[in-house]
Amino acid sequence: MDIATDLRPATPSPSGAEALKAASRGLRGSVAEEIAGQPRGGVSEAAYSLLKFHGTYEQFDRDTATPRKQAGLDKEWQFMVRVRAPGGMMTAAQYLALDDIAGRYANGTLKITSRQGIQFHGTTIRNLKPEIAAINHALMTTYAACGDVVRNVMTTPAPRRDAVHARLQADAVMLSERLLPASRGYYEIFLDEQADPAAPAEEDPIYGTTYLPRKFKIGLVEARDNTVDVLANDLGLVAVFDGDTLRGYHVHVGGGQGMTHNNPATFPRVATHVGFVGPDQLWDAVTAVIALQRDHGDRSNRRRARLKYVVADRGMDWIRTELTTTYGLVLQPDEAPPALEVPELLGWHEQGDGLLWLGIPVDAGRIAGSTRDALRAAVSRFGANPVFTPQQDVLLTDIEPADRPALDALLREHGIATAEALTPLARWSLACTALPFCGLALTEAERARGSIVDAVDEVLARHGMTDSRISLRIAGCPNGCSRPYTGDLGLVGRVPGQYALFVGGDFAGTRLSFKLLEKLPVGQIAGVLEPLVAEWAARRLQDEGFGDFCHRQGLPALQALLPAALQAAA
Repeated sequence: MDIATDLRPATPSPSGAEALKAASRGLRGSVAEEIAGQPRGGVSEAAYSLLKFHGTYEQFDRDTATPRKQAGLDKEWQFMVRVRAPGGMMTAAQYLALDDIAGRYANGTLKITSRQGIQFHGTTIRNLKPEIAAINHALMTTYAACGDVVRNVMTTPAPRRDAVHARLQADAVMLSERLLPASRGYYEIFLDEQADPAAPAEEDPIYGTTYLPRKFKIGLVEARDNTVDVLANDLGLVAVFDGDTLRGYHVHVGGGQGMTHNNPATFPRVATHVGFVGPDQLWDAVTAVIALQRDHGDRSNRRRARLKYVVADRGMDWIRTELTTTYGLVLQPDEAPPALEVPELLGWHEQGDGLLWLGIPVDAGRIAGSTRDALRAAVSRFGANPVFTPQQDVLLTDIEPADRPALDALLREHGIATAEALTPLARWSLACTALPFCGLALTEAERARGSIVDAVDEVLARHGMTDSRISLRIAGCPNGCSRPYTGDLGLVGRVPGQYALFVGGDFAGTRLSFKLLEKLPVGQIAGVLEPLVAEWAARRLQDEGFGDFCHRQGLPALQALLPAALQAAA
């Protein structure tokens, strides 16, 4: 008798989400009936889960939920609708269509996501179908912008008109289009495509009948521009060029930001290098890694269902063997991956084709008020094609040099801050949506960003560090949509008004930060950082970043710098 085998726990049963996907008839379920029949919102749990695959989450206004409940009223149900925009690219006409959609169907704002997409908030259930249809009529889609599939494919947003960026953008678009689910359910539900209701669901050659265990994220970069945070993705691809010719991609697997507080079995992770593939092997590499996650990801526990846990549990030797022997991926001889860098994309730049682009900072990615007015006017007047960045900013591209003074004047008229007017901290800070829209948020992020940045900037100024480049990421919950576990400084929502404090990552996004404090009240953030910044200013190596300094000092040395009242809580 094999005692070890007998003592192994029985194979866990698949989660309810797996049964739901299997029975959904290609993500159709009861979605069409429910969005047509619900007057105010509050769809079933099954429809809620399937709607994610179609690019939308049902939410409710959390600011008004408690007083409405006390008054005996239902929640203010609404939907977040997310547009899939590979590489953050769209035409001027498409952007103007989205701007119109924001006013007609949503709450009058557009949110640039940290994955280069656009989100709408405040959409009622009556407006859900016409809004998604309008997005499709503008030749864009919400399909697979959420759900257990490959999400929006990211790549460097820099609109440099050269062979390197053209290839990256083309590959991002190719992957985005080919990785959409095969089911026509989306088109039947939202675009009234005719179908036989008795026909069996389509066979999906990539995802199968139950799709992936969890979401799957892909980023493609060239090493000199890691604004994408490529190692935070399930699959990170770093392109290598000889001049204008693509030599291939370094393949990295198992990155991911999400975790659960007080659950050590969950953790963030940066992707690990698995090998190199040639320029014609991109599709083979991508589908092999997706298939590995499809077949081996945990389908019983959604908290540990991402690819990073397969990599962590099985090890890289197993991953490489499985990719090559089971999934047929041929890895090429290669050297070590190149060092990653993060360039400045804001301000005025030459594109390389005689035209210019202008990078405009957008506060927490929220296009609203005067910012929305200014962008609409700029795109309409100058025909600028927008590109959205992973830092939640916008690049207005294809500007005639003769139009530069007029565009600058237009932005001044609307009171739009330029990159030069921002401190590096303000420039390199990210914040997820959090309250009042996100149902997972434990505390504020987007709405707290400005006051947190101002408080920390005052600390930096007192120690002469205002001009030092430092990245700050604020997340309302541990799922980490703003990538708080890489970069110099991360604040992760813990309970209302308090954050876990992470330090020690690096600006280039190649190293995880570590937790310095479990619960830090928002009003004490500046006070806690003051001694750390003072030590950084006094003892840093030449041009050493804040995250690099914290990493070099280590956790015990940094804890010793904390105010006495907080040392016990560290």
